[in-house]
Amino acid sequence: MCNVIDGKALAEKIKQGVRERADLYEKKYGRRIGLAVIRAGNDPASEIYVRSKIKACESCNISSFSYVFGDNVEKSELLELIGKLNSDPAVHGILVQLPLPKHLDEREILSAVSPRKDADGFHVINAGKLFLGERGGVTACTPRGIIELIKSVGTDIAGKHAVVLGRSNIVGKPVAALLLQNDATVTVCHSRTVGLKDITLTADILISAVGKKHIVTKDMVKKGAVVIDVGMNRVDGKLYGDVDFDGVKDVAGYITPVPGGVGPMTVAMLLANTADGAFDE
Repeated sequence: MCNVIDGKALAEKIKQGVRERADLYEKKYGRRIGLAVIRAGNDPASEIYVRSKIKACESCNISSFSYVFGDNVEKSELLELIGKLNSDPAVHGILVQLPLPKHLDEREILSAVSPRKDADGFHVINAGKLFLGERGGVTACTPRGIIELIKSVGTDIAGKHAVVLGRSNIVGKPVAALLLQNDATVTVCHSRTVGLKDITLTADILISAVGKKHIVTKDMVKKGAVVIDVGMNRVDGKLYGDVDFDGVKDVAGYITPVPGGVGPMTVAMLLANTADGAFDE
């Protein structure tokens, strides 16, 4: 029988730990931990995501500083703001909400954030430390949350065959690096992979971060596998994962739902990264 992994419950447990650390920080230093959130453009999904992150900050005794710009924001405006936030002692984490307007170079903007305050873990220095296995870097939120989800059900990652669908810099590549750090044997699949089903059927741990509704079906999943669905696909106003949940749950050992799986963990890890930044000062 398949077990549904409750991402909401685990995220709340993690946020409680963050709240305890934030209270301790305030008691020790007489000020709160702070997260600055920058949003540029009028993407409706980004607005919702930012609102949920600010609400989560409030529940964890973390101050949030919100900066909103229109679609026509100049690169110089964002870079000037990021420079000020980098040197602001009240700010311990900086989040630049993606996507940015098309005329802006995301990599250039993200690279302007101090690696120490990079709450999302997207800076090239933090990404490099992750792939080199060095300590002291900030781990990208969603991949960090995925590992916690897998470990929460008692799965020993070491020695398992983990298959990752998707090779994005935000999820696919960093989660593959984290799985390797946890001694898994990792296969990364993508749009040019030949024989996808044959590969996924060998996966003890299957992570899909492709962004296509129900690309993973029952006949692609090994019996008893841990299935992590990172997909957030809106079709006709409804939210779907990459995984056909109703079908796959008949063969998987553990599976995350959409919504209520990876999403809440991403927010919880953002707050954890921010708290880490405060205590690493």
